[in-house]
Amino acid sequence: MVIGMATRKVTVTLEEDQLDRVRALVDAGSTSSVSGFVQHAVGIALDDVAGWGAMLAEALRDTGGELSREERSWADEVLDVKKRSKRSAA
Repeated sequence: MVIGMATRKVTVTLEEDQLDRVRALVDAGSTSSVSGFVQHAVGIALDDVAGWGAMLAEALRDTGGELSREERSWADEVLDVKKRSKRSAA
């Protein structure tokens, strides 16, 4: 963590096996702490989302723009995307 960096504590629910595996990494010295591991994992995930977003934007630009409602519906069905309420997305 960088000194002066704005942070906030949150509760994160993990499966017991996942937590055991992270703790094993801490015990082996592969990561400094469970919190450090989670912070790193979140950073990687956010970068991954940004990268996929950029790739999608480029693909849409190369193929004629935004998806139509029908194309989006088809993609959601194929990818088994469940509709989420704004509250559950937070």
